[in-house]
Amino acid sequence: MIGPTTLIMKYGSFAVAGVVCLESMGLPLPGEAILIAAAIYAGKTADLNIVEVIAAAAAGAIVGDNIGYWIGREIGFRLLVRYGAYVGLNEGRIKVGQYLFQRHGGKIVFFGRFIALLRVLAALLAGVNRMSWPRFFFFNAAGAILWATAFGLGAYTLGEEIEHLTRPAAIALAAAGLAAIVIWVLFLHSRREELEAEARRALPGPLATRTIKRAKRR
Repeated sequence: MIGPTTLIMKYGSFAVAGVVCLESMGLPLPGEAILIAAAIYAGKTADLNIVEVIAAAAAGAIVGDNIGYWIGREIGFRLLVRYGAYVGLNEGRIKVGQYLFQRHGGKIVFFGRFIALLRVLAALLAGVNRMSWPRFFFFNAAGAILWATAFGLGAYTLGEEIEHLTRPAAIALAAAGLAAIVIWVLFLHSRREELEAEARRALPGPLATRTIKRAKRR
């Protein structure tokens, strides 16, 4: 199996953009690892420029997430509407997901870039839940640029020492993210009827067949 360093030495910043893009589309690839490896490599040699590395990672993340969003919106949503009832996702619960993404989707998309599990799923979920594309694009691009800059400059400045910092931090973020998801699911379950009523008021009529507008905050 070809490692990140080999890919970087052979393809440079294109490898960074490609791997990050595929991860952002929903594939379980080491996007963060290749960004860090490329930034460390750029700090050791003149063959690779750190600005190119950061730009490639940010561009790959933005392009991949937008493809993932499109897949979720055009394919995932239709599958959800057609087969969701078989797994307990009736129309009311689907509307709850849409409603929550209208209100909190920006935070999920932005902060999801920094958490491994959400980094792979956030764009797909945003598309499935019909989050408005301009709002998705704004928070996605902001998160991608900040993520690429922070990890890229950190690895470039600290070199291999960053690996001793990022591994515990990644584990802590993953644990915190998982705990947050569990707490959020339990909270939603406890307020299921109330949320379904709110969603029906915000999204009256049948399920939207196109991207819905952002709900007004109360």
